[in-house]
Amino acid sequence: MADTTTPTKASRRSLREQVHEHLRTLINNGRLRPGQYLDLNALAKEIGISRTPLRDALLRLEAEGLVEILSRKGVRITKLTLDSIRNIYEILGGLESAALSSVAGRVTPETTAHMRELNHEMARALDAGDFERFYEANLAFHDAYLDLSTNAELVRKIRTLKQRLYDFPRRKGFVPEWERASIGEHARLVELLERGETRDAADLLRDVHWSFPYQEPFIRRYYAASTEDENGRR
Repeated sequence: MADTTTPTKASRRSLREQVHEHLRTLINNGRLRPGQYLDLNALAKEIGISRTPLRDALLRLEAEGLVEILSRKGVRITKLTLDSIRNIYEILGGLESAALSSVAGRVTPETTAHMRELNHEMARALDAGDFERFYEANLAFHDAYLDLSTNAELVRKIRTLKQRLYDFPRRKGFVPEWERASIGEHARLVELLERGETRDAADLLRDVHWSFPYQEPFIRRYYAASTEDENGRR
């Protein structure tokens, strides 16, 4: 990834993408921790780039809510507080329910059959204690209807917010009662879609599945180690 030549516009964009993905990986695997200030010179040297593509990547990460660029202080990895989780849930509830409503006419029996099988896969993964398998099936379940949307910006925002919740850093444990409840909510969602009750399905997403007040007891347990706010509360 060394920045040793004068790149074209296309290659500059490619380099920015590479640096962005590299930094996301460092956050995901815990090498860069929430609350940590970055040594930009050392980071640029480690990656083998100049400060310009690093700055561009950090600006993108800031837009995604993953870092904070603080005047005269530097760049800090954003902490995922309980308040930020509450806000993300509220946004996801509105966006995902809107996305489902907008694709109602494109949901087919094949779509719901695929969702049902993915939900079964989640249950099998939970029984086997396989977090990665559960995680991937969970994302795929929601993608089954999100992929029907023609609003690319809406879907991109939803996926960015989910990455903020799940991947920075990615946690490797279950709260079994929450996972079972989620599987039950998924099953109910499929039943509503199969009956053509899309409005009720969208309401379920907003008012139950992505409702912070409804899910708060589970959220507090899952994020217990990382949701301390600035005043030390949980």
